[in-house]
Amino acid sequence: MYDALYARQSIEKKDSISVESQLEYCRYETHGEACIEYTDKGFSGKDTNRPGFENMMDDIRAGKIGRVIVYKLDRISRSILDFANMMEIFQKYHVEFVSSTEKFDTSTPIGRAMLNICIVFAQLERETIQKRVTDAYYARCKRGFYMGGRIPYGYRLANTVIDNIRTSMYEEVPEESEQLKLIYSMYADTDNSLGDIVRYLNGHQIKNLRGANWNTARISEMLRNPVYVQADIDVYQFFQSQGANICNPAGDFTGYNACYLYKGTVSTSRKQSDLSGKEIVLAPHKGFIPSKTWLACRIRCLNNRQSTKTCKPKNSWLVGKVKCGNCGYALTVRKAKTKWGRYFVCSQSGNHGNCNGAGCTIYADVLEEYMLGAIKERLSEFQKLSYISYTGEDQQNMAKKIRLVQIEEKIEELLSKVSGASSVLMKYIDEKISELDAERKALQEEMVTSNVTDTEGRLQQITNHATAWETLSFEDRQAVVDTLIKVIRIADGNIEITWNI
Repeated sequence: MYDALYARQSIEKKDSISVESQLEYCRYETHGEACIEYTDKGFSGKDTNRPGFENMMDDIRAGKIGRVIVYKLDRISRSILDFANMMEIFQKYHVEFVSSTEKFDTSTPIGRAMLNICIVFAQLERETIQKRVTDAYYARCKRGFYMGGRIPYGYRLANTVIDNIRTSMYEEVPEESEQLKLIYSMYADTDNSLGDIVRYLNGHQIKNLRGANWNTARISEMLRNPVYVQADIDVYQFFQSQGANICNPAGDFTGYNACYLYKGTVSTSRKQSDLSGKEIVLAPHKGFIPSKTWLACRIRCLNNRQSTKTCKPKNSWLVGKVKCGNCGYALTVRKAKTKWGRYFVCSQSGNHGNCNGAGCTIYADVLEEYMLGAIKERLSEFQKLSYISYTGEDQQNMAKKIRLVQIEEKIEELLSKVSGASSVLMKYIDEKISELDAERKALQEEMVTSNVTDTEGRLQQITNHATAWETLSFEDRQAVVDTLIKVIRIADGNIEITWNI
C-alpha cells in the first residue's frame, strides 16, 4: 500500500501556502517511502466535488492507499458532514489519516478525538469568512458601487469614482434607450399587452440592437427593473409600501438617479414580484424613464395584468386585486351549484395551504356590487376638485411629498422612544409629535387641491365608464379597476381598499 499526499489551494494569494509547499511538508511524513500525490488547484474546501480528491477516494476503495497525509486539516475538508463521511470510508478500508503540521494521527484515540474537535472549528472559520465576504459585498452595494453582472439593455459601462474609490457606472446608450422609452410608453397604456408590444416591434422591424430576439419574458424583465427609473418620492413610497429596505433617505429621491435592486440579506422569497426584504439603493447614473410611466408599468407587472386580462366573464373583474387580509395571498373565484354561484376564497386555505381563510363567506356578486358603489363614490369626490395641468408646480408637490415622508419617519422615531421615557421626555415627545402632525395635515390639505396624478380628461373617461358599467366589456371593467385600485384586502368581514388616486 502507498501513502497518499493530498494538497489543495483555492486561490493563489501571497499569504497562502502553495500546493508545492504543502506537498513538501507531507513528504517529510513518508520518511522516504513510496507515495502517490493528489492535488486540487482552484477548488474550495466547502465540499468534496474536486477531481484530485475523488481520484484519491477511488484509489482508497481499490485498496491502494494505507495512509492519507495532508499539510493541514482544512486542506482536505471544511465541512463537518463531508469530513464525517470521509472518515467513515477511511475506517472501512483501514486507512490512517495524518495532518503534518497539526500532528493528528487517527491511529490513536486522542488523535481521533482532537481531529473531530478541529474540524468543527474549520467549518466555523469557513462560515465566518463567508459572512464577512457577504457583509462586505452588501456594504459596497449600499454605497452604489458597480458589483458586476450583465449590463442592462440601454446602458454601457463608464469609469467613475465613488468615495475616492475607482469603480464603474452605467451610461445611457441613446439608440437603445429610445427603444426602451417606446416599450414603457406602450405598456403604460393598459390596452397593450406584452404580446402586443412584441408583435409591434417585430412588425415594424425594430430590432434589438444587441442581436437578441424580442420576447415577452425579456420585456417583462426590463419593465420591472428600477435601473431605468427617474427615482422620485413616488418611487420611494412604492418600494416602501412593498416592504423593501430603502438604503437612502427620502430626501435623496429627487427624480434624477435611477435605482439598483438587490436580493438583500433578509429576503427569502425568490418571486420577482415579492419585494419584501430586498434592498433598494440609489444608483450613481441618471434614469431616463419618468417615474409616473415606470410606476404604471411596474404596478401592472405586480398585478400580473397580462394573466388576468384573459379571464372569462364567468370569473370576476376583481380577480388579481382582492387579497386575503390574514395571509396576504390572492383570493380566487370558485364556482358552486348554489343560488350565488361564485365565491371568493383564499388561495392558501384548504388542504394544501396554511391559512384559515378570510374569516367570512365572500359572495362574488355581492363584492362586485359593493366595489362598483365604492368606485362611484370615490369618483364623485374627485369631480368636486379642480385640476391643474402638469406644470412647474410639480416640483413644489414633490418637495411636499418628500417632507410628508420625512414627517412620518420622524413621528415613528419619536414613538419608538416612548417606552421607558421620563415625564420630561414624554412632554417633549408629545409636543414634537403635535407639531409634526399639524404640519402633516397642512401639507395634505395643500396637496388635495394640486393633485397631478391624473388628468381631467382621463378621470372623466373613467367616470363615464362607471356610469355605463353594465354596457362595458369584461376587459374595460378590469382596466377601470386597474387604474383606480391598488389592492382590496378582506378579513373577518372588513374590506380595506387601497386606491391609486
